[in-house]
Amino acid sequence: MTGLQWDWTMVWESLPDLLIKFVEVTLLVTILGSIIAAVLGLIIAVARRSAPRPIAAVLTFVVNFIRMTPIVVQLLFAYYLFLDLDPVTIGVIIFGIHYATYMAEVYRAGIEAVPDGQWEATTALSMSRGRTWTAVVIPQALRSTIPALGNYVISMFKDTPFLIAITVTEMVRAALVFGGNHFTYIEAITTAGVIFLIASYPTSLLIGRLEKRLAFSN
Repeated sequence: MTGLQWDWTMVWESLPDLLIKFVEVTLLVTILGSIIAAVLGLIIAVARRSAPRPIAAVLTFVVNFIRMTPIVVQLLFAYYLFLDLDPVTIGVIIFGIHYATYMAEVYRAGIEAVPDGQWEATTALSMSRGRTWTAVVIPQALRSTIPALGNYVISMFKDTPFLIAITVTEMVRAALVFGGNHFTYIEAITTAGVIFLIASYPTSLLIGRLEKRLAFSN
């Protein structure tokens, strides 16, 4: 029995393919999924606050249902339901919808944090409902929710290996394929993990600094 033999050659050989998949799939799904999640989450939060009670109740049920089911199950369900659709597209949509339910809760907390006096002031000024949301409530809510939204973007980024379930060759799957072709997995998988770390750590530091700045400004 021999011990683990670390081979740096495998690291350098696997690196180009992993970086390509990082940009083509991991980063692409994270960016597009985050845009969908941020916009859809805000729409859900506003709708739950302002829609009639039956519609708000339905939205709450849907949000809870999505939040309480694993994202890999949702990916597989959508994959087999829409076999004609590109798996990467399915990944973007499902990641966007799944994380929209979490971001909706963040937005809801931000909206609830807007003082009642602000709502009363808009009523006193005879501002329309739409103007109240776009000019007063949403800007204030966004200010306090940006750090939490950033954390969910990082979580989405780290969840992209679940795309393996729907045959997408993202960075971890590329590492497994490389390992299979060269009869060694540890170097390629470790390299993929380091790429995840290098990409997410500066982002988490940036979010932390932003959170401190917002707290200080308050």
